[in-house]
Amino acid sequence: MRISIDTKAKVRVGEFSRGGYDRTREPLNALDHDYNPTAVLIPFGILDIANDRLWIYFGKSKETSDFIVDCLYMWWNENSEEYREYDEIMIELDGGSATRSNRSQFIKRMV
Repeated sequence: MRISIDTKAKVRVGEFSRGGYDRTREPLNALDHDYNPTAVLIPFGILDIANDRLWIYFGKSKETSDFIVDCLYMWWNENSEEYREYDEIMIELDGGSATRSNRSQFIKRMV
């Protein structure tokens, strides 16, 4: 089995204007800049390459080794029954700051 994992840019959540249009009589009040968001989310994706299936998890922490491994752990607990036929998993990484081979916390958690 082969999966690819990656985190993406932070997403600021709030009542921000994106310059779109509204068909109501009164436009909704929105902030014109994304300062002071109500939350900042980190998206983390897991792609099952052979089956073209994608899972996306969101976290509020920083992109850390623990965040990535915790997401993998949740994904495996939710989906392990579907992958019983496989003896091993190959994980494709981008070598980012949280998953580099010299990151002892990432290696420790993966083991």
